[in-house]
Amino acid sequence: MKFGRFKHQANGTILQGIVTENGIQQIEGDIFSDWTNTDVTYQVDELELLEPLRPRQVIGIGANYVQKVEDLPSELPEIPVFFYKPVSSVIGPEQPIEIPSKITEVKFESELAVIIGRSARNISEDEVEDYIFGYTIANDVTAPQFFHEAGHWTIGKSFDTFTPLGPYIETAIDPDKVTVEAYLNGDKKQDSETNLMIVPLRKMVSYLSSVMTLEPGDVILTGSPLGAVMMKNGDEIICRIEGIGELRNPVKQG
Repeated sequence: MKFGRFKHQANGTILQGIVTENGIQQIEGDIFSDWTNTDVTYQVDELELLEPLRPRQVIGIGANYVQKVEDLPSELPEIPVFFYKPVSSVIGPEQPIEIPSKITEVKFESELAVIIGRSARNISEDEVEDYIFGYTIANDVTAPQFFHEAGHWTIGKSFDTFTPLGPYIETAIDPDKVTVEAYLNGDKKQDSETNLMIVPLRKMVSYLSSVMTLEPGDVILTGSPLGAVMMKNGDEIICRIEGIGELRNPVKQG
């Protein structure tokens, strides 16, 4: 099932809905607990697609893919490299990624994003799927020039518009059988299956739950395949995962 958030183009009302064969069926309530269907269905051209949720928090993992299975390490890192992205950096499909004037280099990073659906504390890897509501696509936009020499990544990932999410939250995909792709002006730059993750999805969610309580609406970015390159004013980035859709964003220099 695909969940989304939309703005009614006629009156500006923010709506929640699910994708059906007949259009977008409006729903009401909390998607993580007690939502209900309504009798209202909109056609796609009546609505502007927004980011599929306003996250409670966004957590990313760094440098989490290898080129091929043979490159996977025999031992996983004891402490994976995680970082926060502010919710103020989140935008939806078709919204422009804005590169501030003081930044000279910015790259895209297509990623599978996990949406937590239940409060999770100290859960095992075998339990992780019971706590995931669904999955969406993220573009972990990054300005490497703001990476601190001591390894701090937060500033380079925190500028407004640097976390596009969407187009929908899909609840019925198998994260072990997902291919993450990215296109720069139509040219494929990233194309990797999730079995090339260094820290697997279930392990990273379980690990995070041992450090902090994860809550409904938390978004975890699971890492970006090799192949990400710099983008510039006038470019268009498409992040694609079959089963979820395409996250398309133009790039604009501030």
